[in-house]
Amino acid sequence: MSDAPRYIILLGAPGAGKGTQAGILRERFGLAHISSGDLFRENVSKQTPLGKLAKSYMDKGELVPDDVTIQMVMDRIARPDCARGVVFDGFPRTQAQAQALDVALAQENKKIGATLLVNVRDELLIQRLSARWFCPADGSVYNLLSNPPRVAGKCDKDGAALEQRNDDKAETIVRRLQVYHSQTAPLIEYYRHAGLLREADGEQNIEQVQAAIVKIVEML
Repeated sequence: MSDAPRYIILLGAPGAGKGTQAGILRERFGLAHISSGDLFRENVSKQTPLGKLAKSYMDKGELVPDDVTIQMVMDRIARPDCARGVVFDGFPRTQAQAQALDVALAQENKKIGATLLVNVRDELLIQRLSARWFCPADGSVYNLLSNPPRVAGKCDKDGAALEQRNDDKAETIVRRLQVYHSQTAPLIEYYRHAGLLREADGEQNIEQVQAAIVKIVEML
């Protein structure tokens, strides 16, 4: 891996482990982790000019225009902690955003170095995401696959019946995956056509996925 800053995009469906892998890349290569959700929350909470503009659209139930989002991104990558590069998580979401990001980066003599697609089958994603349950009394979170309660359906601490958040219910997950596929399929082809797409098998354990992604980044 050269000393030049690297701008890397992580793609993957909900539950594919993008956040975990982004954190690993941040620690391993000193890359800043940028998520569009975090950017919006920061700008809105700090009431920056861009945050106020974005909120004016959000308050009307409208989508924030891409040019506002791109400006937030460019302002963010100008900060010192982005000197070694950036890993984008959850952005861009559409081909239009990808094209706008390419143009904005090119104006500053920057470019995307690679787009990493973490592949996981839908049925496994549904299994992973729907395994999360919580205790309504004390907030304890359980995962039926990796951290199950001692007694099925009961909190270890107070015996309360465990519940599932709406976002973790199978029918909600299926809808989220449908949205992901409809939005992201064109994005995958966009970066594939540009020769920037690299794929990793996200069905392996975290360490194996990490090793595959680190190897890709080291070759950039």
